[in-house]
Amino acid sequence: MAIKDWVRNARGNTGGVTTASRNLSVGAWMVVAAALVTLALGLSWYWSRQPQLAPLLAGADRTSVSGARTTATLIALVDTLLDKPGGYLTNDMLPPGLWLDNMPNWEFGVVVQVRDAAKAFREAFSRSQSQSTEDPDLALAEPLLNYDTDRWIFPATEDEYRKGRDHLARYYVRLLDGDESNAQFYARADNLRYWLGTVQSRLGSLSQRLGASVGQRRLGVKAGEGADAAAAHPASAVVKPSWWKIDDTFFEARGTAWALIQLLKAAEVDFADVLQKKNAQVSLRQIIRELEATQKPLLTPIILNGNGFGVLANHSITMASYISRANAALIDLRELLAQG
Repeated sequence: MAIKDWVRNARGNTGGVTTASRNLSVGAWMVVAAALVTLALGLSWYWSRQPQLAPLLAGADRTSVSGARTTATLIALVDTLLDKPGGYLTNDMLPPGLWLDNMPNWEFGVVVQVRDAAKAFREAFSRSQSQSTEDPDLALAEPLLNYDTDRWIFPATEDEYRKGRDHLARYYVRLLDGDESNAQFYARADNLRYWLGTVQSRLGSLSQRLGASVGQRRLGVKAGEGADAAAAHPASAVVKPSWWKIDDTFFEARGTAWALIQLLKAAEVDFADVLQKKNAQVSLRQIIRELEATQKPLLTPIILNGNGFGVLANHSITMASYISRANAALIDLRELLAQG
């Protein structure tokens, strides 16, 4: 009997050890899972922090070559997209970048301004007239920077953007070598007005999209359409984006304004003579001041979408106000540049 009791007790102790081991294993996995979740949340917060408003220069402040400041700033904008914390997030396929949307929308706003500026460099800033030969590096940089924003492979978006950035850098080096036959930058009023015309269209569209957060009644028939078109479209329709999409436009506007502030400050230096002759310095600084107001720190974890004069704030309407005032000053600036 004593032997049987001993065997029974031994089996019972073995079961207890196995249960304890299982409990320990489950507890260890829970600790690991909690650590991974904490790490992912920490990275999400860190990667979602927007770059501060700081000079994005690569030594251009130490040269008087026309166009150096604007070119260096454009290069630095691309560098910021690629090298900020977390890198370029729009095409991420793994967490935490996969579930982030505020920073990808911010990145899109910057990308659009980079593309518009690259187009202006290729078509206006680097050419003396419409029949002039385009700069070879700028001709390659623009299509590379217009590559799809969300491709993660074959090739990845970052690879194409970095190639475009390298072509901009080659143009920048040639611009600084002192030989005007290698690269040119024509700081003329018509060139500046050409680029600002694109900026004006972008800001106008953003203002409308932001203002639609409370619902806008818009005419459904375009000017000049006949009776058939009028019958096919309603006289007006209420346009209001989904509640889930409100923050997308807001952060796109933040990215747009952030990039524009950098480019306009650079243009203020490179086009200083033109702005002085046209008495347009104050107008440009007014635009920059309005755009800087869009970069105030957010004191709420979510973008609120209050209704008009309701209880809750409406961050989109506030952003639209700054964007609209900047756009109004931009229209005045373009008129000044068009005057003889």
